[in-house]
Amino acid sequence: MQNLNIYILAIESSCDDTSCAILHNDVVLANITANQKIHEQYGGVIPELASRDHQKNIVPVINEALKKANIELNQLSAVAVTIGPGLMGSLLVGLSFAKSLSMALSIPLIEVNHMQGHILAHFIKEDETYITPSFPFLCLTVSGGHTQLVKANDHLTFEILGSTIDDAVGEAFDKAAKILGLPYPGGPLIDKLAKEGESTKFKFASSNVPGFDYSFSGIKTSFLYFIQNSLQKDADFVTKNLNDICASYQAHLIKVLLKNVKALLKDTGIKQLAIAGGVSANSELRKQIKELETELKIETFIPKFEYCTDNAAMIGIAAYYKFLKNDFGDLSSIPQARMSL
Repeated sequence: MQNLNIYILAIESSCDDTSCAILHNDVVLANITANQKIHEQYGGVIPELASRDHQKNIVPVINEALKKANIELNQLSAVAVTIGPGLMGSLLVGLSFAKSLSMALSIPLIEVNHMQGHILAHFIKEDETYITPSFPFLCLTVSGGHTQLVKANDHLTFEILGSTIDDAVGEAFDKAAKILGLPYPGGPLIDKLAKEGESTKFKFASSNVPGFDYSFSGIKTSFLYFIQNSLQKDADFVTKNLNDICASYQAHLIKVLLKNVKALLKDTGIKQLAIAGGVSANSELRKQIKELETELKIETFIPKFEYCTDNAAMIGIAAYYKFLKNDFGDLSSIPQARMSL
């Protein structure tokens, strides 16, 4: 590849994290994220509060990223921003700032699909020995809002081969945590408690969906009924069995996820598998993905923890490949709450 000297400032504000990254080509110089704690007391993200906090956080986060990267604004080649999918108010804060910066500096604006960013996080260059997936590869994208099996044909061409028909697996984790009385966000807590539990102690219902699609709505409902019925028999059931409940439920969700992954890998003959999205930070999922290497004789790719949850570095790497194709947006761009891959 030609010797490039591209500096991209990337902004991610699709939900409740305000993030800014500075990239030099495909290398991350800074990746700063401000997390919003206000939503914990409500047990979920409140859109209006999220957009207000983005307005408070975006300037300090960008200033800190520029300082850490030791980059001046006049060195930037482009500004990138998440345009969707996500919360409209949150997206609007990031997009409005990015437009203003693009116009003030007379540099290109690059629109990035949030889900493409998650997949392309695997191409962030850590060092000269870092190995990235080769095309085509299969990516299991799992987050609070999405569960997809995606075939990546190149850096900018993706094909959804399987998807949830209702709720995402991240919602299934967080809903269960709420039922158990755990604070938000509950997914990481279930993962932590599961380490001390027995994963085969309790059984839960499975969904029967054609092809390679998923359904988690019924699984969430079966979990609710299981807890309600158990509490009727023993008011201290959750307290006595919390670790085992978390371990069994987590193991069940991962089993559901990997069933389709295995089937699709065998059906397509693809030999490379990646995971992406917030739930890809789950320790048991990461463990079982690595175990698939031996079982199916494939190569697996797992991003660093900081690139799993929402972050601007993944937006920056997606923008880098769009920059190489001169794929730029303009000031007429609008945020998109829903957006196809």
